Amino acid sequence: MNVSRYARFEERTLTFLRELKANNNREWFKANKSRYEDDVLDVALRFIQSMQDPLASIAPHFTAVPTRMGGSLMRVYRDTRFSKNKLPYKTNIGIQFRHERAKDVHAPGFYVHIEPDEAFIGVGMWRPESEPLRQIRDRIVTRSSEWQKATGSAAFKRSFHLGGESLQRPPRGFDKEHPLIDDIKRKSFIAVREMPVEDCLDSKFQQKVETAFKQASPFMQFLCDAVSVKL
Repeated sequence: MNVSRYARFEERTLTFLRELKANNNREWFKANKSRYEDDVLDVALRFIQSMQDPLASIAPHFTAVPTRMGGSLMRVYRDTRFSKNKLPYKTNIGIQFRHERAKDVHAPGFYVHIEPDEAFIGVGMWRPESEPLRQIRDRIVTRSSEWQKATGSAAFKRSFHLGGESLQRPPRGFDKEHPLIDDIKRKSFIAVREMPVEDCLDSKFQQKVETAFKQASPFMQFLCDAVSVKL
């Protein structure tokens, strides 16, 4: 029997997330924890494990870690300490493929997000700290053609769009007349590809993720070079 190396998600995964959204409390989750482990946790970890070899080929210094804690799968438990929203659980699957040096430096990442009514792939850096933010902006100025090539290729633009908030005015020390000033004003350097939720159930879902990561490689290479880490 031929077993595909490609992983996907299950309808029961989305069903659990829908029910969790409608019953976001500790009592319900405790009563349904075995379902969470079977329908969400195990399915997500299988996908992460299946991504190990292709990710190593696309971006050798990024990791796919299929562990229940401390790995690529983000925790289901929300940190409500400083939030007005006191609901205890996340109602989405968040998978972040981090750089091997992510604990030491602020590095870009690959991200997969799935919830019952939304799915997307993200790449890049969300709200980098002041030093890596300056490094990226400086590189856009000094390597403008490289930035334009990374974000302007047909393959990249077909799949991704740049997102996140921007400054109202140019950051200090940058020429307001620079032709790429709109990109220099960005607070985040992230690219997003929205997907129909049904795609995550398709047998070709993992292939679509791999293809998107490959298309984003020049963008990720630019960011890695800017903050002095290897892709």
